[in-house]
Amino acid sequence: METVSWRRHLEQDVLPWWQGRALDDEVGGVFTCFDNDGVLLSQEKYTWSQGRWAWLCAELAEEARAGRLDVDAEAWAARATGTARFLAAHVPVGEGRTAFRTDRHGRRLTGPDGEVAASVFADLFAALGLGAAARVDPSAPPEWVRLATTILTTAETAILDRTALTAPYPVPPGFRDLAGPMNLLHTAAELLRARDAGAAAAPADWERVTAVRDRALASLHEEFLDRATWFEFRPERAGLDEAMLARHRTPGHLLEALWMLVHAEQQAGLVPDTARYLALARTALAIGWDAEEGGVLRYTDRDGGPPRGDLLGPEPTPYEALVTGTWDTKLWWVHAEALYATALLASLTGDTDMAAWAERVADYTMETFPDAVNGEWLQIRERSGAPLNAVVALPVKDPFHVIRALIFLNRTTPQGAS
Repeated sequence: METVSWRRHLEQDVLPWWQGRALDDEVGGVFTCFDNDGVLLSQEKYTWSQGRWAWLCAELAEEARAGRLDVDAEAWAARATGTARFLAAHVPVGEGRTAFRTDRHGRRLTGPDGEVAASVFADLFAALGLGAAARVDPSAPPEWVRLATTILTTAETAILDRTALTAPYPVPPGFRDLAGPMNLLHTAAELLRARDAGAAAAPADWERVTAVRDRALASLHEEFLDRATWFEFRPERAGLDEAMLARHRTPGHLLEALWMLVHAEQQAGLVPDTARYLALARTALAIGWDAEEGGVLRYTDRDGGPPRGDLLGPEPTPYEALVTGTWDTKLWWVHAEALYATALLASLTGDTDMAAWAERVADYTMETFPDAVNGEWLQIRERSGAPLNAVVALPVKDPFHVIRALIFLNRTTPQGAS
């Protein structure tokens, strides 16, 4: 494959797609309910995506200000703050929770059981976006950081006491999920970037955020990561070790967690255990890489191959059905995360094997996912790589993973990957 310029791909192929059809600068936020043909199916707004959009806009503004991207820094900063204003005005529900979904103008929409707040992940992504907007706008109200801190600490409490709602990935009783501490870590570390940028907040808020970051780091290391394997769902009672949920792995998720650990530990003044992270990444790639078709599988067994093991009951739970029914799909977010994690670990360590993996992942990803006709990526693929019209997690085309990975890759390997 020819050398890829991550910057050129971002500036010329990906961002124009979103700028041309998805911006809602008038109200704040972004439209995401598109089909594979780029047709907008709904103007509903998922808090999950709106919070991540605010973060992306802030990051693009900072990259432009640093001279690493040729985009309008102030326009992207304005989008970050406009989306944050939308979030602050419309999504808070009670103390530290957020509405899962609104209409275009922020009126809260209920779920099938009448619920408004349905996901701790939506909560954390709202906090992520609020903190990022405060980071790039010196005039941002201090209430944004206070709200983000409240959301973060409320989410941590709910995750630890097992009351957190985790739509669209419900965690059955008896398990803890990697996604909980992983998202706490990332959100807390990103909020602390706002502190470092001089965002207005009470010192006690920054202390609370730092404590969440450090506890999440400890949880990941002590409860979910081993030397060369990990738990996606960690069983908490006897008799579940051979359950399919205990055995299954999500290789892309582990690779995403590894770079988050590196970023957070560097921020905290710690030295990342890159030897351990290389071993974990090699395991994820060894069991996740599809030797027949290429690319990284969505789910696998801990020993490789299709997920297997005992079900929790006579009928599969929703998450069990998701794992067994979609294990061999090829997804945009998995490959975006694999792109950056392999490149970062290769850059940090000089490891030739990881550099070869980074090249292999880049070759497959850039040959498979970018949409040569319309721009951006066709995000959901069959095992063969053919486009698949299906819903994954939320019924949206989400900009987060692709744009974030390209921003990070442009910092790490600005000349591209071969």
